[in-house]
Amino acid sequence: GNNPYSVVLVDVNSDYKPDIIVANYGSANVGVLLNAGNGIFNAQTTYTVGNEPYSVAVVDVNNDYKPDIIVANYGSNTVSVLLHC
Repeated sequence: GNNPYSVVLVDVNSDYKPDIIVANYGSANVGVLLNAGNGIFNAQTTYTVGNEPYSVAVVDVNNDYKPDIIVANYGSNTVSVLLHC
């Protein structure tokens, strides 16, 4: 995405490897890059969020034991919740 701003590392797909989650400030989306191993990450899968995503956090908000992504969207003055993307 355009203008990556905030990054979080977390194992989103339960393979015991840290994946990358990035807020793409200029693209109004969040990218998830899965860890392929040996320092290689797959191309990012993007999820649309509010305008100018600024910060990301990861927590299990719905108690399903899977990581959920919380995004603060500066430009739209909103918060997006992505349940186990």
